[in-house]
Amino acid sequence: MSIDVTIPEFSESVSEGTVGAWLKQVGDEVVQGETLVEVETDKVVLEIPAPADGVLEKIIKAQNETVASKEVIGLMAAGAVSTSAEAPAQKQKEHAEPAPAKVESKPEKAPSSQAKTSPAVRKMMQEHDLTVEDIDPTGKDNRITKEDVLRNIGAQSDLIEVSPALSQLREAERVPMSSLRKRIAERLVTAQQEYAMLTTFNEVSMQKILEIREKYKDRFKEQYDVKLGFMSFFVLAAVEALKEYPVINASIENEEIVYHRYMNIGIAVSAERGLVVPVIRSAEAKSLSAIEIELNELAARARDNKLAIEELSGGTFTITNGGVFGSMMSTPIINPPQSAILGMHAIEKRPVVINDEIKIRPMMYLALSYDHRIIDGRDAVLFLSRVKKIIEDPVQLLLHM
Repeated sequence: MSIDVTIPEFSESVSEGTVGAWLKQVGDEVVQGETLVEVETDKVVLEIPAPADGVLEKIIKAQNETVASKEVIGLMAAGAVSTSAEAPAQKQKEHAEPAPAKVESKPEKAPSSQAKTSPAVRKMMQEHDLTVEDIDPTGKDNRITKEDVLRNIGAQSDLIEVSPALSQLREAERVPMSSLRKRIAERLVTAQQEYAMLTTFNEVSMQKILEIREKYKDRFKEQYDVKLGFMSFFVLAAVEALKEYPVINASIENEEIVYHRYMNIGIAVSAERGLVVPVIRSAEAKSLSAIEIELNELAARARDNKLAIEELSGGTFTITNGGVFGSMMSTPIINPPQSAILGMHAIEKRPVVINDEIKIRPMMYLALSYDHRIIDGRDAVLFLSRVKKIIEDPVQLLLHM
């Protein structure tokens, strides 16, 4: 009896997927629940399990083909499987050890350790990993000249040009864009073309937050088994600011402005497949520790491509942290259909004026990109100023002031 291998039902925000690698081939025995194939959507990678014990009979949709929700992509012949299939072991890929490459020794040169060099010449030699033994001096009194070094470098370049192995490295490689990458591109272009996007900037002292982290990081780790990071403070600061300026949390649907009375905060995470934005739902009802734990779990699942579609849907406001990659300042692009996004950046010590005195403080630039169609500059600036005040005086988070 044949059994259909079917794509699960996608959520409303996902229209199609792309078949990835088939982990089993026609004729392979599989047990119920064992992964047959991966399907990539614009949000997550789905693992399609075997619906029953049996043998994979037919592959209907091959790798890189587009599939829809509930579509049949293969057939299985149901039946008992062998003992070895009932307890599948991880197959080890055997790699034959390559034969050691032949290294051609350079012909020995006459000793030139007594050759003379100038500081400029020595610098050139260091930049190209050369020693006096590599170069035949032609200058007066056994001196190595710049021309000698350039001649040696030119000889190396000639060797590179005729090297077949290195020549292959210069060839272009073409690979199809993944569903996620195509979706990211579409959304970014949509935001740029359809939104009246504007960005406002501010800077915030991270002094108080750093002091709190340093004082409580060990106790926090011991109690909650996660590190105390910066993002949870910014999530709560954004929640408090969104309460005061709800239009930042709104979105446009047709010709209506939809004010969301809940705060689903998306956190941009860089994963192997590209940028994903898992959502912390109802962040206004969660404590700092609960948010930190959820952030840790979402980031781990994002790195392992284990996020569910529901965890990537329904965000009303997004926070992105380019500072983890060293970005000092940027203009983040809004994540449609949301109307604003907060960008965090690298923390750098800078001189600032405090009470008419110059002090050194760990500072971070903040950027708020917003849709000017529904958000006025006044609300955007005041929202960002509110976030700044809370971060610089985090006691306000406890007092909800």
